[in-house]
Amino acid sequence: MSLRGVAAMAAGPGEPALRLIVGLGNPGARYEGTRHNAGFWFVEALARQVGALWRREARFHGEVARAQVAGRDCWLLRPLTYMNRSGLAVAAAARYWRLPPEAVLVVHDELDLPPGVARLKRGGGHAGHNGLRSIQQELGEAGFLRLRLGIGHPGSRELVTPYVLGRPPAEEESQIREAVARALEVLPELMAGDLQRAMHRLHTR
Repeated sequence: MSLRGVAAMAAGPGEPALRLIVGLGNPGARYEGTRHNAGFWFVEALARQVGALWRREARFHGEVARAQVAGRDCWLLRPLTYMNRSGLAVAAAARYWRLPPEAVLVVHDELDLPPGVARLKRGGGHAGHNGLRSIQQELGEAGFLRLRLGIGHPGSRELVTPYVLGRPPAEEESQIREAVARALEVLPELMAGDLQRAMHRLHTR
């Protein structure tokens, strides 16, 4: 199947089938393991699970991997633009594969959820998240699907930047990675376009 052919596959019930999964984070050893890189953790775990191989693609401003999940082809993307320019990578990939925003899943850290909690959401505001803000600006809309991985809140707005760019203690990291594992379990439903069933399974755990 051609690269563009992946985007043309028939959707499942109710929603467009998922064709692009984007994990948000910051590149480089300095940020590896930080809370802000929870989105990277998800796509890296998925790539390991399905044996997908990463390669750098300058036209997408990041690294991509072709994956097959539940018998369906999709693409994984890790933007290498730093968080506040993530939209450059997402928009470039969506345009190239002619994907509507509804066929894109963006995975990111979420201050408003505690560690260990994962929630799916369609659309909405960016709530100050620089990666989401950039994606909305570049796509021109906010209709993409989101997987929000809770990292907790430091309690004060002034502490947010050092908090998200810091490494969580071992117990919190374990909770976040457990949430990643639970979210991976509902990918078959998302790939088939059955968002409601995926949300029910994930949110009632």
